[in-house]
Amino acid sequence: MKKSVITFLIMFLLAGMFVFSAPQSVGAQTYYRKVYRNGRVTYVRTAKPSYYRRHRNRINMAAGTVGGAVLGGLIGGRRGAAIGAGTGLAGSALYTYKFNPKTRRYVKVRRY
Repeated sequence: MKKSVITFLIMFLLAGMFVFSAPQSVGAQTYYRKVYRNGRVTYVRTAKPSYYRRHRNRINMAAGTVGGAVLGGLIGGRRGAAIGAGTGLAGSALYTYKFNPKTRRYVKVRRY
């Protein structure tokens, strides 16, 4: 009973994280970025990346750790959860930093 309640609670919190990664309207997510051209400084209006794009590394690492801890806990109890969390963290770090590295993309917002 206790394991099922904890598993449900962890899955509920994990599903709640995806609310923050949903894109919002672009009108509220703009900021000005400095651009140096021909010795002059100009400010270019740029679209702000989504929450997931800005914090992709942290979200992927947390999701991998939680997933590993849940699977390890189901298989091996408390000690298995610790081992699974470490394994999930290592796997998600490998995915995040080696296989799928983050690249910054800026989209210029044009308002006429």
